[in-house]
Amino acid sequence: MAMVADFMLDRLNQWGVKRIYGYPGDGINGILGALGRAEDKIEFVQTAHEELAAFAACAHAKWTGETGVCLATSGPGAIHLLNGLYDAKLDHTPVVAIVGQQKRMSLGGNYQQEVDLISLFKDVASDYVHMCTDPAQMRHLVDRAMRIAQAERTVTCIIVPNDVQEMDAVSSPPREHGALFSGVGYAKPAHAPGEAELKQAAEILNGGERVAMLIGAGALDAGAEVIKVADILGAGVAKALLGRAALPDDLPFVTGSIGLLGTRPSFDLMMGCDTLLVVGSSFPYSEFLPPEGQARGVQIDIDGRMLSIRYPMEVNLVGDSAATLQALIPHLKRKEDRSWRDEVEKNVSDWWELMEERAMSAADPVNPQRVLWELSPRLPDNCIISADSGSVANWFARDLKLRPGMKASLSGGLATMCPGVPYAMAAKFAYPDRVAIGLVGDGAMQMLGNNSLIDVAKYWQRWSDPRLVIMVLNNGDLNQVTWEQRVMAGDPKFPDSQDVPAFDYARYAAMIGLKGIRVETPDEVGSAWEEALTADRPCVLDVVTDPKVPPLPPHVTYEQAKKYAQAVVKGDPEAIGIIWQSFKQAAQGVLPSRH
Repeated sequence: MAMVADFMLDRLNQWGVKRIYGYPGDGINGILGALGRAEDKIEFVQTAHEELAAFAACAHAKWTGETGVCLATSGPGAIHLLNGLYDAKLDHTPVVAIVGQQKRMSLGGNYQQEVDLISLFKDVASDYVHMCTDPAQMRHLVDRAMRIAQAERTVTCIIVPNDVQEMDAVSSPPREHGALFSGVGYAKPAHAPGEAELKQAAEILNGGERVAMLIGAGALDAGAEVIKVADILGAGVAKALLGRAALPDDLPFVTGSIGLLGTRPSFDLMMGCDTLLVVGSSFPYSEFLPPEGQARGVQIDIDGRMLSIRYPMEVNLVGDSAATLQALIPHLKRKEDRSWRDEVEKNVSDWWELMEERAMSAADPVNPQRVLWELSPRLPDNCIISADSGSVANWFARDLKLRPGMKASLSGGLATMCPGVPYAMAAKFAYPDRVAIGLVGDGAMQMLGNNSLIDVAKYWQRWSDPRLVIMVLNNGDLNQVTWEQRVMAGDPKFPDSQDVPAFDYARYAAMIGLKGIRVETPDEVGSAWEEALTADRPCVLDVVTDPKVPPLPPHVTYEQAKKYAQAVVKGDPEAIGIIWQSFKQAAQGVLPSRH
């Protein structure tokens, strides 16, 4: 007779789960044995750390729209999952975590590795976390964990004591009082608001003369509808980072990213609009939205809890983005005056010229902006791009021009370090025939990225197209925090906290059987990308970049400039370099273009 662990995996497979990311331990021995017996149905991918498993499960959900699943042992293994699971929760991504636990008879006895896992996971899996204490529970635990993860776009957790894992399975509970008979399956609703709310929203949007749109991850499947609405309203469209791939960047009215990592056209769009339409975004930085009272607002979101919390909206529409926009379009009137749209498009065109000028500016030795700028025209069709947190996210947000069919993501709500490499690896497991690119800083590589490369080296020969490129900005500095110290706190760089040990990532890649390319001069960047993107195996592109190139926000406030000056005056160890690079960046944004 099958054991509980076998039944659990079979039930997950009925839900469409074909892959589980995890790391072994004696607290899940029963599940590991069942995975060995079920390898024709469910693939187990062993990651070098449980946190990487959670990141990969989160990425799987982001790339595919399916529910990601990760597995860890009791105690320390379960604890290690948490950061990756919070990444999923804060980005509204469906993930099911399965964790082991000590035998039921030992619980409460201060046994080795005994952790109160229900309490531990109660926040990250707040919608559903339960422990299986009877084999008859497993059916509805799996069904509810999967369904709630999908319905609420969140993290759920099943805790399985190791003695329960090896008990005889109960596929159908006894027909008696207290028994539950759950089923498999979930269909995402595509509901739209009622006509009265749609007409009220249309009245506001039709009445505006300068309409701005902000789209996020909720608009990833509504690109065609967003384009049509923007055309009717003569609107410009800014993108939150998780909505980076919702619209291609070659559309002249797309202003790019918004916020601290955003573009000047997006900032100007928000500061100049009189009407704001937000679609599927919980973008957090209200200072980059119109001042309160300047614009009339309409917001669309599938989750009513996320409405009108960043800007006071007059109309809040709860519904699927695509379905709601489709229902809204018949009520909209085409704006004949296109002067606002013309202004937006000119700002966008000027911005891309400025980005090229900044990217091609000299630095010591390589300008990090140039690394991403040179990648942009070389991006393979339908590639999948992940970015880590840090200064690399700035250049990902500003310098890449995404085309239709591409996917791109990063850690948005949590903005954690280290998802760049496991996100890219998960992309290859989900789409083995597509090129994956991970954009990572040297801090994240040393924290977990190098470990994740070991996973890539282990598995890459399974992929039909072996191309996966991890680009490392090797600047010897925890660069984003260094700049935040200068601009936000007015403090100079503190080398003891910010310097990153020297490390040759290209040689490391070669040592573990991958391809490694090291770039130390700007003229090598373009050809290095071409070599990496045509390699016969995964490749690490190790680019020695200048940490003194400032990731300037789209609008520098007086207070930020004051803090920056204070940091320099206090004796920043890189003062001369950052003054020169900052002057060049600022001048390029103010002085007439040399083109």
